[in-house]
Formats: sequence, C-alpha cells, structure tokens
Amino acid sequence: MSILIHNALIVDGEREPRRGWLLTDGELIAALGDGDVPADIIDRAGETVDARGAMLMPGTIDCHVHFREPGMTHKADIAGESRAAVAGGVTSYIDMPNTRPATVTIADWQAKMSRAAEVSAANYAFMVGATADNLAELQKLDLTAVPAVKVFMGSSTGNMLLDSERELSAVFADQPARVVVHAEAQDIIDANTAAARPIDDPGDMMWHTRLRDNRACVAATECAMTLAARYGTRLHVAHVTTRDECSLFDPADTPVGKQITAEVSPHHLLNCSDDYARLGSRIKMNPAVKSAADRDALRSALRDGRLDIVATDHAPHLLSEKAGDVFTAVSGAPLVQFSLPVMLDLYDDPTLVVRRMAIGPADLFGIDRRGRLRPGHYADLVIVERLDTPHIITDADVISRCGWTPLIGRPLTHRIVRTIINGDGNARPLSFV
Repeated sequence: MSILIHNALIVDGEREPRRGWLLTDGELIAALGDGDVPADIIDRAGETVDARGAMLMPGTIDCHVHFREPGMTHKADIAGESRAAVAGGVTSYIDMPNTRPATVTIADWQAKMSRAAEVSAANYAFMVGATADNLAELQKLDLTAVPAVKVFMGSSTGNMLLDSERELSAVFADQPARVVVHAEAQDIIDANTAAARPIDDPGDMMWHTRLRDNRACVAATECAMTLAARYGTRLHVAHVTTRDECSLFDPADTPVGKQITAEVSPHHLLNCSDDYARLGSRIKMNPAVKSAADRDALRSALRDGRLDIVATDHAPHLLSEKAGDVFTAVSGAPLVQFSLPVMLDLYDDPTLVVRRMAIGPADLFGIDRRGRLRPGHYADLVIVERLDTPHIITDADVISRCGWTPLIGRPLTHRIVRTIINGDGNARPLSFV
C-alpha cells in the first residue's frame, strides 16, 4: 500500500528543512516534493497522513547495539529491543558479537540472521567478532551482508579480548572488512586497578573513570590507528570518550573517503563524571564517562565531523545487575528508545542530527539505499514533533525488557509520532555495497 505524508517539515539532511510531502510505493519512496501535494499524487495514495507540521526524517541507523540474544535473554532479546528501537525512530541497527556464544563464526552469524528474520521489528545486521584463532573464518565473510569485524582491545561484556600487538596485527593485516574497535588499553586499566587497591570507597562510581581513564582510551586508539595506517585497513573507532582522541580524527561533513572514522554515543555527549553523584551505576559503562571538558569536546567534534556518527552502544542489563560497587556493578546502559529525541534536544539542529544518525551511518558502512529521503530508497521514515510541554523520562516509559533508563528525570521536548519500516512492510536484512 502507498502512504502519502503531507504538511510535513521535510528534514533530509541535504537541503534546508522545508514544508513538503512524501509518497511511498510498497517498500520504497516513490516521490517527494516541496509545498502542497499535487492532485495526481493525492490520487495515488492508499493512506494519507497529515503530519501537522511535524518533522519528517529518514529513520535513524544505530550501528552499535547489544540486543543480548543469544545467551542473555533474561535481560533483552532481538524482538523486544528492536521494538524499543522502532519506538525511538530507529529503523535499522547493527548488533555486536559479544553474545553467548560469541558471534565469531559464520554459523554463529547465520543463526542470528535467521532469528532476526523471524522476530526483528527493524532492519538488521550483525558484526562478527575477531578472536586470536578465527582469522581464517574472517576471511570468508560475505561483506555484502556482514558490515564489519569487531575487535575488543579492552575487556567488556563477553570474552573476546585482543590486546597483544601480535594478535592485533594478525587481524588488521590483509583484512578486507572494516575493523571496528572498542579502544581501551587493557594493560593501563590493569595497572590503574592494581595501583588503586585497596579502594577506600568502592561504592563511589567515580573510581570507574579513574580506572578506565583517558590514557587507556588514547593509547588504544593511537595503536589502532597506527595498525590501520601500516596495513591500509579501514578502521572505525567505537564510542570515543576523550578530547585527546577527538584531536586524532580529521574533520569532514561526510565519512565518505575516510580510511579512519569514529563514533560517539549519546551517553558520553549527555553525561560526565560529575553525574555519578545523581545517577551512580546507571551511567557505569565501558569506556567510562569522562570529565565535563571531555564531554564538551565530544559535542564540538560531532559538529565539525571529527566524529562521524552517533551510535548508542545500547547495552541493557537488569537493575539488579547494576547494583553493587565499582567492581561488581556491570557496565552498560540502554538507550536505543530515546536516542533520536535526546539528540534533537541536545543540538536543536535537526539537519545535523540526520547527517550524523541516518546519512552518516549509511555512508560509513555502505548501507544500500537507506538513510536518505530519496525516490528509490527504502521507505524508512520517522515523524517527530516538538512538544509544548516537556515530558520527563521515567523508568515506566521504557520498552526494553530491562525496565530502566539512565535518562531518568531528563526532560524531552521531542516525541516520535510514527516510525515506518520499508513502507510499513516487514523488516529486512541490511545490504552493504
């Protein structure tokens, strides 16, 4: 069925926002234009939606989520987390490999793809993780269906740590896939931890930032960039957290043509270590939130394109798993349901948000015909309105199975009115070109 959306503020990230309309035909965008809808377009519509001045954008693409299936479905699964994503205007996602079992073989990857085909509410893809002994498997990946190889240079959820130069060099050398790194130097984290023991107040979450400090992030990112330069590897640095790292990347308004790219999470744009006093372990994550100066540097770097995309690192855990001290409370927090509204609130520049959350991810990973409002592209759309009265986020708003949010108490002035996936057809696997 065709859908006509009219009386919308078209925000496509390529021109200035303007009043206009868009028509779908099946799963694709058929036409769009400025101003009033021509009569012949009205005649083609099966469903007509009056946006009433709300923004019409391409659906966002979240290239870094942890939906926990298989192996950790007591806290999240593909079905539930993809519904949360759609509620937040996310129409496509790329899931990480640190599940149980870890996604480190083609068979593991195929099992996830099959499960997503059955239950996912949003378009999907899955990275494959690198280990010390799966290099031959990585060479066999179908790069039209697998977006990247994930490397954990610092320990996080799962057991896929690669931190020796020999192991890392083996992955980077002759690697046809893009390599995505979690960049924290494990030796620095371990040394910080040894030097700090015994910690006088392990319940103080500020210790997490001290143990997983700026030096650990900068050292790992510099190491990854050195290896990428040595071997000509396409490198993407996940969830950058420090101002020093920002200075390592080149500014550009598009990731196209860059060998080395970087992302930032809304967690690190919104929060800093000062916020532990209010939010405690709700903002304990890896890499850790850093200082207010680091947070402000990240905000600036996203504007000028040193940071290419926003990705949530959506990592749901039960609140009971977040209880405890700096050593026992698990790291990670959910965010996929609220990422687009909070980014629109933070920047008040919808064009920038579209460029960093839809166009940028599509261009960076080469996602086929998504991330833009163009005829012939998939009709992945989101309608967003600005609220007259802010909505205060509570845990009761959360769709994710974990049932809580680190955004508790934050006012939102944007609301998702409707998300359309493939013209309201079924979710599909992402293709990469």
